[in-house]
Amino acid sequence: MDNKDKIFEQLRGKLIVSCQALPEEPLHSPYIMGRMAYAAKLGGASGIRANSVEDIREIKKTVDLPIIGIIKRVYEGSDVFITPTMEEIDLLYREGVDIIALDATNRIRPDGKTIEEVFPLIREKYKDQLFMADCSTFEEGKKAYELGFDCVGSTLSGYTAYTKGKALPDTDMLSKLVSELPVPVIAEGGIWTPEALKTVFDLGVHTAVVGTAITRPMEITKRFVNAIQ
Repeated sequence: MDNKDKIFEQLRGKLIVSCQALPEEPLHSPYIMGRMAYAAKLGGASGIRANSVEDIREIKKTVDLPIIGIIKRVYEGSDVFITPTMEEIDLLYREGVDIIALDATNRIRPDGKTIEEVFPLIREKYKDQLFMADCSTFEEGKKAYELGFDCVGSTLSGYTAYTKGKALPDTDMLSKLVSELPVPVIAEGGIWTPEALKTVFDLGVHTAVVGTAITRPMEITKRFVNAIQ
């Protein structure tokens, strides 16, 4: 079993916890994300999704689980902000993450190109790296598979202009991806409860990522407060 298969085997049927805090959030700090990832590991998580080289480096000090790494960076004139250019991919590769995730939607990237134009160059440069496609529709997921991504996620469903208002988790998208693609499908986005997590696994996904519902206390608090207003 090669390294790629080993990583996907470790994640099969298991939970990945996304440990991220944006600069404007109170928990924004590599040290805190490191503790968050450690808590997730103790709770039974089998993988971590993390944003920024600083956070990933800190997480690696206490957690030896597979890491899906991203770098969120906003470029003027483009809606693509999850690992948007080769620069971010180079940084994540040098840091050494198991899987690099990037936006694989149809949207125009900061360099004015599409995913079809840039991914073949990325794949050529880093032949041994695992790549996850963050998609918002079934069609984008199918295209990502055809381009050579190693796994496909529903990460951006509901977050692109053309999928706004979609009920999440996007079970339609996930069940189509599972039935039509031979690569691991990763459920991500809008999984707020253990029941929702069970629902996506019942569709046959390989693994699932839960973030906000576990690691963002400010957003969790807002949901409770909204329920009583």
